[in-house]
Amino acid sequence: MNSSSPRNPDPNLLRGHLDLILLSIIQGEAKYGLEISKEAQQRTGGYFDLRVGSLYPALHRLEKAGFVRSEFQNTARGNATVKLYALTDSGQRELEARKRDFQTFSDQLSRLW
Repeated sequence: MNSSSPRNPDPNLLRGHLDLILLSIIQGEAKYGLEISKEAQQRTGGYFDLRVGSLYPALHRLEKAGFVRSEFQNTARGNATVKLYALTDSGQRELEARKRDFQTFSDQLSRLW
């Protein structure tokens, strides 16, 4: 790994921010699990590599909390069905609140450096 590539995040740090990451990615357009994972990798240059073992339980937790809704849809080719996840109005409000909280946390943390 070269010096310009960031290390992968500490798993504990990732777990603590996974909901914020997922809500941010799902915002705008409904996506299925693999799409969410690929977009996280793409938008962060590979820094976030969301694994199935953490991705789907988190999506189910967000759905149970009412922040995400899901529906099954046939793929364009029609030979498979995928489960799409989309933000609810409550999820959009939660995302905005978490972004504000994270920004405040980040600002205060930077005061310690």
